[in-house]
Amino acid sequence: MITDFDSVLTGFVHEGQPMRVVFGAGRIADVASEVDRLGSTRVLIVAGGPEATFADRIAKDLGHRVVGRFSDVVMHVPVEVATAAARAATDSNADLVLCVGGGSSTGAAKAIALGTGLPILAVPTTYAGSEMTAIWGLTQDGVKNVGRDERVRPKVVIYDPELTLTLPVDISAASGMNAMAHLVEGLYAPGASPITALVAQEGIRALATALPAVVADPADRDARSLALYGAWLAGWTLGTAGMGIHHKICHVVGGNYDLPHAGVHSAVLPYAMAYNAVHAANELHRAQLALQAAGIDAPDPATGMWQLERSIGAPTNLADIGLSQTDIPQAAAAVVAAGMVNPRPVDQQAIEQLLVDAWHGVPPRPLEGTV
Repeated sequence: MITDFDSVLTGFVHEGQPMRVVFGAGRIADVASEVDRLGSTRVLIVAGGPEATFADRIAKDLGHRVVGRFSDVVMHVPVEVATAAARAATDSNADLVLCVGGGSSTGAAKAIALGTGLPILAVPTTYAGSEMTAIWGLTQDGVKNVGRDERVRPKVVIYDPELTLTLPVDISAASGMNAMAHLVEGLYAPGASPITALVAQEGIRALATALPAVVADPADRDARSLALYGAWLAGWTLGTAGMGIHHKICHVVGGNYDLPHAGVHSAVLPYAMAYNAVHAANELHRAQLALQAAGIDAPDPATGMWQLERSIGAPTNLADIGLSQTDIPQAAAAVVAAGMVNPRPVDQQAIEQLLVDAWHGVPPRPLEGTV
């Protein structure tokens, strides 16, 4: 009996996404030509304070084509920020949104696109991966709402590893694990296919190899290139395969309690893997093989991921991220109420225990439950 091709034998659906990706050191110089290629003449630049230097350089290259700049980007994109960003685009009569930065800048650009239909050109400076997806998120009254809309998927993404050289080590580690979460969940998410599985495994191997080198020497251009390559694969995987329990937990915990997005992903990931350990054993075995290829040998994939996080100084518990232990029951209830497709059915008791383990940062373990 053939057993090594489960997804092929059981059937799948794979839908390709039309996007243009430009990758390589120094490719920030290609922004102007890519703007021209899109036929745009009125560009609104969206970039926060940390990315101002890169935005200034791009603005200089674009010259009179820049009709405005929006810099008030905020994590989790409060609706007030989304409204202000959309107004900036409308007031400037922009025909293209060019975002420079991490997930907050990309999120603001997506909010503009969601409301106006304007196309996006993205220039990432972290490993967030959201630049490759049609997923948007807006926070209102302390609740983060997430949806999908093809209007928010950037038309072009320019990856320049040189823009990540100044990314602090702690942010690099957390952002890298954020990308890692996209890859892991892409192994078993609703839209997973043989192609997404191959890409996810390659991305996990790339990030697990690159992140320790980035932490050891942040100026290592080869390590930065490999990490950004892994982040690109992560974003593509997330945008194609979709999400499961891990991302739903992170959206609830991060958005509802205003916690650092990447840090929450890092702290939760090994425990979400342990939650799905039995129900997605074959899929997660790919993650273990990728970690082993990067030199991380552990008895199970969740433990291997936890060891990687500890070795690079990425967040490993929700207590340090800022979640109050008393908020765990409420958070678990919100996760269950949100609903999602996941290999293991959502179980309130087990989700609450998952969050307790993640809050303490104990070694990940399979979780019992009522299902």
